[in-house]
Amino acid sequence: MFGSFGDAFRLPDLKRRILFTVAVLFIFRLGAHIPTPGINTSAMAELFKNSSGGVLDFLNIFSGGALSRFSIFSLGVAPYINSSIVMQLLVVIVPYLEKLQKDNEEGRKKIIQWTRYGAILFAVVQAVGMTTWLGSLGIFSGAFFDAVIVVTTITAGSIAVMWLGEELSDHGIGNGISLLIFAGIVARIPGAIGQTWTLLLAGSMNILVVLIALVLMVAVVAGCILLQEGQRRLPVQYAKRVVGNKIYGGQSTFIPLKVNQSGVIPIIFASSLLIFPYSVAEYFSETGVGQFFQALFAPGSWFYTLCYIFLIIFFSYFYTAVVFNASDIANNMKKYGGFILGIRPGQPTADYITKVMERITLGGAVFLAIIALIPNFMSSVMGVRGFYFGGTAVLIVVGVALDTVHQVEAQLLMRHYDGILKKSRGKAGSLLRM
Repeated sequence: MFGSFGDAFRLPDLKRRILFTVAVLFIFRLGAHIPTPGINTSAMAELFKNSSGGVLDFLNIFSGGALSRFSIFSLGVAPYINSSIVMQLLVVIVPYLEKLQKDNEEGRKKIIQWTRYGAILFAVVQAVGMTTWLGSLGIFSGAFFDAVIVVTTITAGSIAVMWLGEELSDHGIGNGISLLIFAGIVARIPGAIGQTWTLLLAGSMNILVVLIALVLMVAVVAGCILLQEGQRRLPVQYAKRVVGNKIYGGQSTFIPLKVNQSGVIPIIFASSLLIFPYSVAEYFSETGVGQFFQALFAPGSWFYTLCYIFLIIFFSYFYTAVVFNASDIANNMKKYGGFILGIRPGQPTADYITKVMERITLGGAVFLAIIALIPNFMSSVMGVRGFYFGGTAVLIVVGVALDTVHQVEAQLLMRHYDGILKKSRGKAGSLLRM
């Protein structure tokens, strides 16, 4: 494995991409520590210290601790994710947008541009709401123009994060937005471990509970890897064709259908969508209606859990439908003389692939939801609080890490180097044979 990473740095283009990725992540982490002017950072830290979990801690983990400091990157990638959800739903609903996305590259560029405008709108709304909420808590006590400066600063910070994510996707390794979320989660791990150790030494946490939590986390990591790498292979046979004096085809292959085709997108989308009503209700917490919706959408409540499961399953199917086209696969197979045994080429093949994909997507989505609910189990049943490195965070970390490693491996294999995973698997296989 270390030799493969050394090979990656011998390739100028790949080395440049890796160094660019590291530089962008460094800038993102630096911005998470620059406080917004006019905010009482001590009072903000005290607010998070006294909070008993919930949406604030959840948002803080995904921002890499930027929210607890109310830094210029406090909003993180949340506005861009919210805008992406709305735009992808509109693409399915509005025929004009669907035509734009399918027609040409210019149409897709327009949709990306509108997504950016939507992200700015979401950032302004969230910035105004957060500033108003902090003002009601006494953490921000500035006048109107001071509030404008705060809103402008964190909105500009959100736009900067969005730009960093897009630059990372274009010139770095992996998906930029996912990598920024990954960096925010990983940055919190040392603090979470230190906090757990402190509670253990103080006697506030049982050693048995910690051991069970560690076993659960190992099981979750293993489950995440199985979910990310699992696939159903449909056998495909290609008929023999005679072209001149040569015979083509006749070989057998397979179509790899991933159990979790959508990766970590359903988790990110579902979490971001459920945060919005809770955040809105929090601004009206002094009213009865606000308190009702705040209790209804509080992380860990029965209604939140049901909505979370439903949204994970919904976005699993939705995103799979966006990125996976069974008709294109069936048409390409028919074009080159390929067929699935017992299934007629053309539309019947497309229907069969769609049916199989729907079945395995349901299993993958349910397993995804189970993994995502592990933190709720650890908090409510085992009493492990303040340590959110559970299902959702682990799934994102494992998914993004595997996706990044696969992209590096693809670059190495394309240039005739042994891949990172390929070399590691070969060594593991030789040890097993011994």
